[in-house]
Amino acid sequence: MGIVYLSLGTNLGERELNLKSAINEIGALGSIDQISSVYETEPWGFRSENKFLNMVIEIDTDIPANQLINECLKIEAILGRTRGYALGYESRIIDIDILFYGAEIVSSDDLIIPHPHIQDRKFILEPLNELAPNFIHPVLGKTVSEILKSSSDQCTVNRIGTIVS
Repeated sequence: MGIVYLSLGTNLGERELNLKSAINEIGALGSIDQISSVYETEPWGFRSENKFLNMVIEIDTDIPANQLINECLKIEAILGRTRGYALGYESRIIDIDILFYGAEIVSSDDLIIPHPHIQDRKFILEPLNELAPNFIHPVLGKTVSEILKSSSDQCTVNRIGTIVS
């Protein structure tokens, strides 16, 4: 089994319930070892009246990365996410991204691991740093803590508490 870090985000509907539901569904994919606090943030890369709730979870799974992304997409669909055809980012019920799959590097048409924008997004870095500050990014060669300190993202990320699934 391998350690995987997943990012969860939501800005539509009952946001806390969306996160809890996603965690419950992800539990079928492997052992959930850690759950970060929940952070509230402004939308990143687009405008919306709805703020996001974001968090990171650590799971231990034996599902290969290319299958895991499909399982995450299925969970998004089960929870009501519909993917529009708009160019760019949009509001969503739930978003599940694979940040790291151990130290693996994957680059295909369907999946890039590590997530290519980790270093640009404090809404990912803050909760990830809470769980794994010393994890070394296999491409950048820096710890999560170092990446957070050097991030140029100026978005406000507010820790609002914990969630119980």
